[in-house]
Amino acid sequence: MNIIAWILVGLIGGSLAKLLMPGRDPGGLIITILLGIAGALLGGFLSIALGLGNGVDDFDIGTIVLSIIGSMIILAGYRLVARSV
Repeated sequence: MNIIAWILVGLIGGSLAKLLMPGRDPGGLIITILLGIAGALLGGFLSIALGLGNGVDDFDIGTIVLSIIGSMIILAGYRLVARSV
């Protein structure tokens, strides 16, 4: 997948993760994209580790779902760390 597709998946996945997990989180569009890209990578890694798929290799609904799930995990972890500090 090329860099433009990663940015699009990151934007969609990160935005939907923040929508599904409302709260006060710092960061704007760039943080949302980075959160989504990291979430896509995490989601792809988890899908491979659990034997559910071949990871993030295409721009499709499965990739976006993996990005959302991974972004929600990262966002939850961020909130736990930020709350304890």
